[in-house]
Amino acid sequence: MKFSSPLIRVKIIKRYKRFLSDLELENGEIIHAHVPNTGSMKTCWKEGWHAYISKSNDPKRKLPYTWELTDTGDSLICINTNLPNKIVKEALELKKIEELKEYSQIKPEKKVLDSRIDFYLTEPGKPDAYVEVKNVTLKGDDKRALFPDAVSTRGQKHLRDLIQLKQQGHRAVMLYLINRTDVDFFSPASEIDPEYTKLLKEAHETGVEILPYQTHLSQNEISIHKKIDFEL
Repeated sequence: MKFSSPLIRVKIIKRYKRFLSDLELENGEIIHAHVPNTGSMKTCWKEGWHAYISKSNDPKRKLPYTWELTDTGDSLICINTNLPNKIVKEALELKKIEELKEYSQIKPEKKVLDSRIDFYLTEPGKPDAYVEVKNVTLKGDDKRALFPDAVSTRGQKHLRDLIQLKQQGHRAVMLYLINRTDVDFFSPASEIDPEYTKLLKEAHETGVEILPYQTHLSQNEISIHKKIDFEL
């Protein structure tokens, strides 16, 4: 997924009121930018780190700037939670996800079980597949990618839905998009959301497929890079 225009490098001053940030342009000007992330963004920003932002030309927007990436010095991190489904959709279309490359029909936002699953995949002769996507940006002390970064009742519901879909005979896939490059494997964040961890273990035992895929990030684009190991 390519960014529509070149990103602008800035220095992070602060994030506040969840969706707002103060950033410093290279010329010293302080700007306000939208933060498209409802999570805690733990391990995703510090005062003095750099970030990359996009600028919209839409005159109706209150804030033309959007925080897209964080640069820790060791890793880029995609903090824009509007992008993961676009990245995964492109990867599905380009057959970049090995376990799902046989599916040619891709339907986003499928309504099922009084909920919406991110992708519904079909192919003649293959079982229908339901794929839920989660953006992973939290880093543990041991190069472990963790999810969620705050208690997620919505995430818990999605796991229950996937368990039920699997029990009904469908393929059910939990795809974790590891959107930072300084981690080696994935685990649920048991200290943050023990119920989510419990449900993920139950899902795995039921046969829900767990696919942690790490991205390649740059100032120009984000794409699926490789599958990494997980521990529950």
